[in-house]
Amino acid sequence: MKRIIMMLMFAAMAAGCGFAQNEKSVKDAGNDSVAGSVVTVGVEKFTNFIRQKDVLLIDVRTPKEYAEGHIYGAQNIDVNAEDFAERIKNIEGKVAVYCRGGKRSLKAAEMLAAQGCTVYNLRGGILAWSKNWWTPDKD
Repeated sequence: MKRIIMMLMFAAMAAGCGFAQNEKSVKDAGNDSVAGSVVTVGVEKFTNFIRQKDVLLIDVRTPKEYAEGHIYGAQNIDVNAEDFAERIKNIEGKVAVYCRGGKRSLKAAEMLAAQGCTVYNLRGGILAWSKNWWTPDKD
């Protein structure tokens, strides 16, 4: 029985280490953000960040998803569009990004950080946003 428990603990630790390696370019939400960085945060910290006047909010989902509901004030730039890199090339400063669940926005966040932006990525995307008492805005 001890052997099985030890094997399970080892497997859990190994899985945790693998996850940490996949998140190599993402800073811990507890750290201060710096230019050229990505910080993945929960809904509350994301909300506080986007309330700042100098933050650009980008919804990186498809135009169809955006039309179904988005965070008020968000600009729609589809990360999977062929012209995404061209559309973001002149963006600088503080940027907040989100998608449906957090994966596409992380891809966009890393691209923006590579060009010097300070980027906050919404953990869990708009699904987390809508579960936390905020309702997506519809045009």
